Amino acid sequence: MKTLTEHLSQYAEYHRDRRNILTHFVGIPMIVLSVTLFLSMVSFPLLGLSASLAWVAVLAASIYYLRLDLRYGLAMAVVLVLCIWLSEWVVASGTALWVAIGLFVIGWAFQFLGHAYEQRKPAFVDDLAGLIIGPLFVMAELGFHLGLRKTLEQDIEKQVGPTLIRPKKTDTYKQA
Repeated sequence: MKTLTEHLSQYAEYHRDRRNILTHFVGIPMIVLSVTLFLSMVSFPLLGLSASLAWVAVLAASIYYLRLDLRYGLAMAVVLVLCIWLSEWVVASGTALWVAIGLFVIGWAFQFLGHAYEQRKPAFVDDLAGLIIGPLFVMAELGFHLGLRKTLEQDIEKQVGPTLIRPKKTDTYKQA
């Protein structure tokens, strides 16, 4: 299994333009919430209670994140449980399908806008693991902006370089 640094570096290679990263701060949470909404609509009995596919997916994702890194794994687990809590509330309101579709479409629109700035395809096109690493990347970038995990940030930048702003119609970057 790849390390946290390897996963984030591979993902970061596709995300060096700061505008792309910014769109991911909007788009990825929308997509994650839409997925928990879709999965919260499918429930089944478990030990006398009602469970949903969202809990199964969140448990699996949380275990994966925890295996990569305890601190980010715990942070991701908290965020994902909050997504389920919000999803269950929306499901109870009866509007979940339309809210999920709207979040999913708008979230992906932000993703593709960001990659237009980046002038590079999304990471998941080359490696489907990018779909689960994307939310972790946003969490890591948030941590970096808060001054956390500087060693991890430096290790990633050693491999893929700093974040920059790509000028239009050129292959060079300029530092912002």
